[in-house]
Amino acid sequence: MKDCLAVILGGGRGTRLFPLTHERSKPAVPLAGKYRLIDIPISNCLNSDLRRIFVLTQYNSESLNKHVSVTYKFDIFSDAFVSILAAEQTEESGDWFQGTADAVRQSLHHLASHRSREVLILSGDQLFQMDFRTLQETHRSHQAEATVAVIPVPREQTAGFGILKLDAHGRIVHFEEKPGPERLKDLESDIPGHGRGFLASMGIYMFGRDALENALADSALVDFGRHVIPRAIASTRVQAHIFKGYWEDVGTIASYFEANLELTKSIPPFDFYDALRPVYSHPRFLPATKIQGCTLRSALVSEGCILMGAEIERSVVGIRSRIGQGTSVRRTLVLGADYYESLDEIAGAQARGVPPVGIGEQTVIEHAIIDKNARIGRGVRILNQAGLKEANGSGYYIREGIVIVPKNGVVPDGTVI
Repeated sequence: MKDCLAVILGGGRGTRLFPLTHERSKPAVPLAGKYRLIDIPISNCLNSDLRRIFVLTQYNSESLNKHVSVTYKFDIFSDAFVSILAAEQTEESGDWFQGTADAVRQSLHHLASHRSREVLILSGDQLFQMDFRTLQETHRSHQAEATVAVIPVPREQTAGFGILKLDAHGRIVHFEEKPGPERLKDLESDIPGHGRGFLASMGIYMFGRDALENALADSALVDFGRHVIPRAIASTRVQAHIFKGYWEDVGTIASYFEANLELTKSIPPFDFYDALRPVYSHPRFLPATKIQGCTLRSALVSEGCILMGAEIERSVVGIRSRIGQGTSVRRTLVLGADYYESLDEIAGAQARGVPPVGIGEQTVIEHAIIDKNARIGRGVRILNQAGLKEANGSGYYIREGIVIVPKNGVVPDGTVI
């Protein structure tokens, strides 16, 4: 794929992932204990021999910029790069990105100096493994001007996706965004090896270079799914590339939470252990995890942790996590810490009545997300026993029934949530 460019969309404000996106962009949100969401599309590109990659960002992009710049470096004898393109004011436009298509449109002048036959458009908040060379083969073999990656979905999930209808040759002839049940009878397609069913857009698009520029010529078309693809279907050849592997859009708190917990299964749906398709991230020089007197059941524990006499069940424990004696953690994501506190810093924090970074002793946490650098005190109970779906409290939020302690949050000793 040496004649293809990749453009990864960093997304907007990420309100559906708040408060995880309060201080970071969606692609910078931690994943699986040691990665970031952006590592997934970039790794898919690198494993597909696609090594010229732009990442488009707009909101809270500092941590994402830092992660990308220190992680993805290539030697001087290669034309490979992973480059951040932030929203910027120009003579042509002084506006922020108005949508996915508008973001690419405003960035076309940066792509102009890089020759390519195709441009691959990707999302920064999806969990999947795909060899994009197969997508390119579909695109070229059908002489398509645009190709959309699609995935079979059951009838009960169609309302959450853009549903596409194919003809007998795999060409997309109709697209409908989040259709109601009364529309489904007109949207079924014949899916090879699957029978009749429904196909949802994955938000992954490959365009011929000229076709992309033509598709974006009308500045009123600001979004690929809602505007560009439906118009392109009517006037150009838009092909479907059917993907039948694991794919999850982790753009909401609930989907993000469940996708991470799925990784604790004996055979997880997403394979971080595939030596032929590694997931890359920032290399860290952390010590081995120290575990003393703990009970671990279906847990994913990252490097550099200190776990002392804790009970951890179906949970993900991120880098540099500290969990104290007698503490119980169930169905919880502990995103870890960016640094270790020294003994003097811990003593100083305790003297101010502030718990050290990590989770204190004799604490019980269930069905929660503990963001980075959070300070959870001794004897805390985070259980949401009232079953609240949405709430804001002192040092915590509840979203979709999941308690979230935000980055750098503080929960004092004895607190009950």
